[in-house]
Amino acid sequence: MDALMRHLLREGGTTYARESDITLKDQPAPLFQLLVLANLLSARMSADIGIAAARELFAAGGTTPRGMLRLSWQDRVDALGRGHYVRYDESTATRLGEMSELALEKYAGDLRRLARDSERDRGRALELLQEFPGIGPTGADIFCREAQAVWPWLRPYLDDQTVKGAERLGLPKDPKRLADLVPESDLARFAAALVRVARDKKLADAIRR
Repeated sequence: MDALMRHLLREGGTTYARESDITLKDQPAPLFQLLVLANLLSARMSADIGIAAARELFAAGGTTPRGMLRLSWQDRVDALGRGHYVRYDESTATRLGEMSELALEKYAGDLRRLARDSERDRGRALELLQEFPGIGPTGADIFCREAQAVWPWLRPYLDDQTVKGAERLGLPKDPKRLADLVPESDLARFAAALVRVARDKKLADAIRR
């Protein structure tokens, strides 16, 4: 791995899950937490606000589908407000409840069943993820970029946002060639770093130096 890759991972390679205090594992609770985070990061606001809102929801007890449903709608609105997630707080509080209900009804609260039902096919997994209220193509991409850390069958998951970041750094735009630049175990961190570069020209300039 060359100096640019090491610099990129050092400066931007903290996954969004880790920033949200999610200890990501192939287990029901952290996978649900990642789904919550993907929902929050789908909105048109800064990632920092989405991360702060996720932390507040988890601190309030919304770490599992049942935990999220034990929170009242107002509890969820209040937690989102503490994270400054205010423009979409009421609609998001509703969607988080609906999302939790579907996670329980269809997957018994265990998103590993989604992996099973998709037969570990990425296209099918994206379709199933988008059945959750609040998860569209953007949210599904966010989930898969991060989940590739614990679901090897998703690798390499480098979507349009990561390719945009790669372009800013003069890296290959082909996902397969991009994936060859880092060890497979670093792909989720690599994807997170490229997304940050895509959104932050100053970071891109600093890494190129």
